[in-house]
Amino acid sequence: DVVGILRLLSVAAALDFKYHHTEELEAYLKGVHAAYPSLTHLHSIGRSVEGRDLWVLVLGRFPTHHKIGIPEFKYVANMHGDETVGREILLHLIDFLVTSYRRDPVITRLLNNTRIHIMPTMNPDGFEATKVPDCYYTRGRYNKNGEDLNRNFPDAFENNNASIQPETQAVMNWIKNETFVLSANLHGGALVASYTFDNGNSVTGSLKGYSRSPDDDVFIHLAKTYSFNHASMYKGTGCDSRQTFPEGITNGYSWYQLEGGMQDYNYVWGQCFEITLELSCCKYPPDDQLEKFWRDNKAALIEYIKQVHLGVKGQVTDRNGNPIPNAIVEAKGRPHVCPYRTNEHGEYFLLLLPGTYVINATVPGFKSMLKTVEIPDNTGNFSALKQDFSFSEVSIRSRAASCPKTPLYQDLELASAATKPTLHILILMTVTLVVFK
Repeated sequence: DVVGILRLLSVAAALDFKYHHTEELEAYLKGVHAAYPSLTHLHSIGRSVEGRDLWVLVLGRFPTHHKIGIPEFKYVANMHGDETVGREILLHLIDFLVTSYRRDPVITRLLNNTRIHIMPTMNPDGFEATKVPDCYYTRGRYNKNGEDLNRNFPDAFENNNASIQPETQAVMNWIKNETFVLSANLHGGALVASYTFDNGNSVTGSLKGYSRSPDDDVFIHLAKTYSFNHASMYKGTGCDSRQTFPEGITNGYSWYQLEGGMQDYNYVWGQCFEITLELSCCKYPPDDQLEKFWRDNKAALIEYIKQVHLGVKGQVTDRNGNPIPNAIVEAKGRPHVCPYRTNEHGEYFLLLLPGTYVINATVPGFKSMLKTVEIPDNTGNFSALKQDFSFSEVSIRSRAASCPKTPLYQDLELASAATKPTLHILILMTVTLVVFK
C-alpha cells in the first residue's frame, strides 16, 4: 500500500550514518514508534543525572508486556559516553528490524517469538559532554557525577561500596521488572567479545587467571556466536601488537579485573546472561566509518539475539494449575550462587547448550522434582525446549525471596578457606541459607 511505502520512506530517510545527539535520537525513536505502533513500545526507564530520558524501544509481536513463553532480550549501548559506535548501530538495528518485519521470514519469526529491548544510550550526559571526539579517552566516559557506570553495580565478590548512580539504579530496576534471559552491552576501545566473570576469587579460579562461572561453556558459545558472525572479530587481532584475543573472545577477568561491572550483575542478580562487546579500536570514530561498522556487526547482532532460544524453558504450577513464583529451577551440576527462580508467572528460562541435563525444580518446603531432558539446538526454531513442572501437593503461593546484595562469592571463599569442602556443597549450603532466611 502507498501509505506503508511512504511510512517506510519517511523513517528510513530520517536515519543516516552520522551521530545523533539527544534531540535527534529521541525524535528518531518517537518516529519509529509512531510509524510502527503495534510492533514497538517506547518508554523511558529513568533519567540521567542531568535529567535526560533513558529511552528503551521494545520490539516484538507483543511489545507492551511480557507474554508467557516468549523470552526477553536486551541490548544496551553507550554506557561509557565516549564509546559511541554501539549507540549508532543500535539505531540502525532498530531500522533494520522494523523495515524487515513481514518482508524477511527470519526477522519476522524472530520478532514474533522474542521481545527485544534496545537502549541506544545508558549515559546520554557523557555522550553530550564529549565535545572533542577521541579514539582513546575523554571525560565523557563517566556520567555527570564523574562515576564510571561499569564499576557502579553491586559486586558478587567484594564490597565495592559504590554510590549507585541514577542511570545504574534505572537499569537495576529494569532488570528486576523484566524476565531478561540474554543481553549484551556494547562498548568501544577494543575488538573482542568478553564474558563473565569480570571479577573473581579462589572459588571461581581467579588464582589461575580465569574467573569461571557455572555456565562457562554457554558464555564461550555466546561470545563465539558474536565474534564468528562479525566481519573480523573472530580473527583475534587486537588493536595493537600487545594484545591478541584468540577467536575474538576473552574471559573478562583474564583480560583485566574489574569490580561492579554490569555483566556480572546481570548474571548473578538478574538471571540474565550478558556479554560485553567491544566493537571498535577507536572509541569515537569519525561519522564516515559508521556505515562500515553497521555492516561489520549486522549479522552478528541478529545471530546473537537468536541465542535467547537456547536451552530449556517452562512453567512451574501447583495442583490447581496456578503458577508458582520463586520456585528454584536449575540444571544439576550448575547451581547459581543466587538461585535462579521462576517469575510471577511461574516461568523459568535456562540457557544451556545441546545435550542431556537433569533439571531440578524446588518449591521451598517441598520435595524437589527432577526431570531429565535432551536439549536440541532450537535457536533456528525460535523456541527453547519446553519442560513444565506440576507440584501436585502444593497449593500455596511461594513467598517472595530476594537474593541479598552482599558479595555472595566472598562468603563462599571464606567458607572454603575454613573447611575446604567442594564448591558444589558450598553453593548448595548458600542456596539453602538464602531460601530459608
